[in-house]
Amino acid sequence: MGVVGHVRSKGANRLGRSDRSAAGRWFWEIDRVLLLFVAVLIAIGLVAVAAASPAAGQRYSGAGMTFAPLHYFYRQLVWITLALPVMIGVSMLPRQKAKRLCLIGTVFFIGLLFLVPIIGSEVNGARRWLGMGFAQFQPSEFLKPMFIVSIAWLLSLKGQDESLPVVPLSGIVTGLIALLLMKQPNFGETVIFASVWVLLLTLSGAPLRFLAILGAGAVAVVILAYFFYPVAHTRIDGFLFDHGDTYQTDSALRTLTAGGLFGAGPGAGTHKFQLPEPHTDYIFSVIGEEFGIIACLAIAILYMAIVARVLIRLLHEEDRFVVLAAAGLVCQFGMQALINMAVNVQIAPSKGMTLPFISYGGSSMVALSIGMGLLLAFTRRNPYLHRSPYVVKWSGR
Repeated sequence: MGVVGHVRSKGANRLGRSDRSAAGRWFWEIDRVLLLFVAVLIAIGLVAVAAASPAAGQRYSGAGMTFAPLHYFYRQLVWITLALPVMIGVSMLPRQKAKRLCLIGTVFFIGLLFLVPIIGSEVNGARRWLGMGFAQFQPSEFLKPMFIVSIAWLLSLKGQDESLPVVPLSGIVTGLIALLLMKQPNFGETVIFASVWVLLLTLSGAPLRFLAILGAGAVAVVILAYFFYPVAHTRIDGFLFDHGDTYQTDSALRTLTAGGLFGAGPGAGTHKFQLPEPHTDYIFSVIGEEFGIIACLAIAILYMAIVARVLIRLLHEEDRFVVLAAAGLVCQFGMQALINMAVNVQIAPSKGMTLPFISYGGSSMVALSIGMGLLLAFTRRNPYLHRSPYVVKWSGR
C-alpha cells in the first residue's frame, strides 16, 4: 500500500468501531440521531434570532444606545460557541461522574438561589439574575437539569431500600426551590420544577392514592396563589377573563398569524417590531410571521421527535436511575418548549419562558446544553452490548 493509501486508511479507521479512544467510544455510543435533531434546532435558532434581532435592537436601543441590526445574532453565535463544547464535554462523562456533578451542582445552585433576592439584578420587575452586564446568569436555569438528575437518584434509592424516606426528602427539596423561585417572582419555573417532581414520582411507582392527594394539593396551591400571590393572580386573570394587560400575548398571536401558511419571507416581517421580547419569549411568533405556520408546525414536530426518540430508547434501559433521569430531562425539555409555544398561540398565560435552543440567551443556551449533554450521556449505548461473542470478536479484528 502506498503512502497516500496508508494515510487514507488510517484516517478512515480513526473513528471506526475498533477505535477505543475516548472520542471513538463517544462517537459510536452517542445517540447521533438525537444529536442531529439538537443541531437542527440550534441552526433554526440562529436563523430565528437573526430575523428577530432588528426588532429587538430597535426596542432596546433607547437612552442614547445604538445596536447593529444583527447585534443579538452575533451575541448568540458567541453563546453557541461556548455552549457546544460544554454539551459535548458533559455528554462524554461516565454516568457516575455525571450523577456526581449534578449532586454537587444542585447544592451549589440552590445556594445561589438564596443569594438572588439579596444581591440579584432586577429586570422587568423580577429579581432572577446574578452578575452584571454580559456576565449575568440565571441560577434557576442551571439548577433545572441538575435538580432532575439529583431527584432521580434520590428516588432510585427506593429500589434498594424501601425504608428510606426518599419521597419526603425529594418533596422538601422541591418545596424549598419553589419558595425561592416564587420570591423572585418566577411562577413559570416553579410550575416546571413541581411538574417534573410529580412526573418522577409517578415513574418511580408512587401509589395512586398519594398522587391523587398531590393533585388535590396542587389545585389548592393554585387557588391560594390566585388569591394571595399577585403574580399568579395577574397572569390567571389576564388569561381566563381578559383582565389586565394582555398586550404581549395579543401581539404574539397577531404576529404569528400575520405570515399565513408560508410566511412573509426572511426579514420581511413588520408586526415583530411591535412585539415585546421578540428574540426571547416570543421568537416563535417571529418565526410564524416570516417563515409561516407550516414552519412553526415543523418545529413543534421536531420537539416531539426529540421527546419520543429518548422515551423509545429508554424502553430497553434496565437501570432505574437512568430511566428516571433521562425521562425527567427530556420531559422538562419538551414541557418548556410546549409552554413557550402555548403562550405564543394564546392558549397559556405568559410565563417568560424561552424556547429551547431557539430563543436568544446565554444562561438558557448554556444551561440547555448542560441538560442535553446529560441526556446524551445517560442514553449512550455500547454498540456491542446486544451482539453475540462471535460478532464482537469478528468486528474487533
